[in-house]
Amino acid sequence: MSLARRGRSIAVLGFLLAGAIGIISSTQTWLTVERADAGEAILVPGASALPLLAPLSLAVLALGLALSIVGPVLRLVFGALGAASAVFLGWTTLQLLVSDPLAAVGPTVTETTGLAGSAAIADVVVGIERSAWPSITLVGWIVLLAAAVVVLITWRRWKTGGRRFRTDAPHAAETAGPVDAIDSWDDLSRGTDPTR
Repeated sequence: MSLARRGRSIAVLGFLLAGAIGIISSTQTWLTVERADAGEAILVPGASALPLLAPLSLAVLALGLALSIVGPVLRLVFGALGAASAVFLGWTTLQLLVSDPLAAVGPTVTETTGLAGSAAIADVVVGIERSAWPSITLVGWIVLLAAAVVVLITWRRWKTGGRRFRTDAPHAAETAGPVDAIDSWDDLSRGTDPTR
């Protein structure tokens, strides 16, 4: 099958996979801080190392679910939002991987030891060890970027959602005769005034 025919499925699965990886990794230990005072090592989860990780991962999950039912214009908007999220989250995750993560562990070290300020934190921290989770998460953002590109390439050729997702879908033939409470409620749900 061509990319155009499978675009929606590929995009939705990519968004959901990337969002799930982001949510799971936000609860896992990304950095382990060894202390100079011989105290217990400080574990820094992904949500503390990258504060926007959990909320943006939830947003990616929501975008993935919504992609399966939205119309053409919102497909394009959601694809662009997914690409922007992938670039932002990928860049911040990559920065954490290649630069000194002292700033990322600062809030957790302050919360644990009560010491604040970059000089005091640098005195407490002997070493910082990275886990595999930042790298796994970076792969998730690459998947998200690829899924967003699929949306941006194929959004015009997706089939539209079924009538069940439309609020303006024509309903069954008007009932002749007395209308019961269920019919009135259905009319209200469709936006029709049952008293007319």
